[in-house]
Amino acid sequence: MDNEGSTPTPTTASTEAADNQSAAGGDPSQPRGRGNRGGRDGGGRDGGRGRGRGGRDNRRGGREEEDDGLVEKLVHINRVSKTVKGGKRFGFAALVVVGDGQGRVGFGHGKAREVPEAITKATASAKKKMVRVALKEGRTLHHDGKGRFGAGKVTIRTAPPGTGIIAGGPMRAVFESLGVADVVTKSVGSSNPYNMIRATFEALTDQTSPKSVAQRRGKKVADLLGRGGASEAEAQADAAAVTE
Repeated sequence: MDNEGSTPTPTTASTEAADNQSAAGGDPSQPRGRGNRGGRDGGGRDGGRGRGRGGRDNRRGGREEEDDGLVEKLVHINRVSKTVKGGKRFGFAALVVVGDGQGRVGFGHGKAREVPEAITKATASAKKKMVRVALKEGRTLHHDGKGRFGAGKVTIRTAPPGTGIIAGGPMRAVFESLGVADVVTKSVGSSNPYNMIRATFEALTDQTSPKSVAQRRGKKVADLLGRGGASEAEAQADAAAVTE
């Protein structure tokens, strides 16, 4: 009589199965295989890939700033296509301007199947083709200039302190990377970024400084500056202020 009224004791096998499920952290009502697969996909694959990409991008950006300290400006990205047997192969073309902010600037373009790779190629090309431009007082140009490439024509003019960069589009990226603080520009004709950039660089490469002209002619800077009607003292002071 006592045995019939008592609660049945669970078997050893069922107790071990419950202990295993609680130790694994799973819900007995959910299938074990589906829960494990979902956790592995969410935590191992996607999470690991996201951390890897983020770390690579951060390291690349930090290396560029620490190694050379160059200013990079992305001017234009264009989608291009190449016709091959069986269809078209699409890619991207990037135009980048690179400068050190102290009188050196360059531009380059690159093509690739992905945008980051195209920007990397364009940046490497721009670093190889950097040119030196003489700046007056480290903030503006020494004299006015004109440049032309194809149907694009640009005019650049020196400006007094406080003027700022009066330029738009690709030309602004060039002067910001170059380190010019005061300049007035005008673009006439083609608005194609490639034509505007090349015309701007043509005008910048024609820039000369009193120091370079004096060395080329075998004279002193004060002699050149004093020929415009300025006194000898003013010429001497202006010559001492010329750094480029």
